[in-house]
Amino acid sequence: MSSFTHFNEQGRAKMVDITNKEDTVRVAVAKTSVTVSEEIYKKMTNHAIEKGDVLAVAQVAGVMAAKKTADLIPMCHPLMLKSVDIAFSWENEADVYKLVITATVKTKGSTGVEMEALTATSVCALTVYDMCKALDKGMIIGPTYLVEKTGGKSGHYRRKTD
Repeated sequence: MSSFTHFNEQGRAKMVDITNKEDTVRVAVAKTSVTVSEEIYKKMTNHAIEKGDVLAVAQVAGVMAAKKTADLIPMCHPLMLKSVDIAFSWENEADVYKLVITATVKTKGSTGVEMEALTATSVCALTVYDMCKALDKGMIIGPTYLVEKTGGKSGHYRRKTD
């Protein structure tokens, strides 16, 4: 079991020891999307959702989620995040309305922020769903994926297709 860093010698789960890892600037970018109906698209873009400004609430939820990742994912290290930025864009094709959510998370430390970026986008998307579900429960969330990460011993990763 020694090749799996999240397992101890007894084969039980453990948090990886990062004591000897060097502090470096670490950045992770993750994306997800929420496919919505035309009605939701129009109401969101015209700020007419009864529960309020969906993107503002989702953005705050995403930032809060990034900060709480270690509370949600058992083997994640609690991190002192230096920056969390959530961006939104719309992709519209052939009556398909897709809200694209991008989270960029940064820190300077001894472990990466991929999980924080992925958690931020996921909770952001779930918040959009929650605020719009009264209009249509058929929204589709995902795919959710890591776009890029930099810093640390494993170096630079960039997804081949975005």
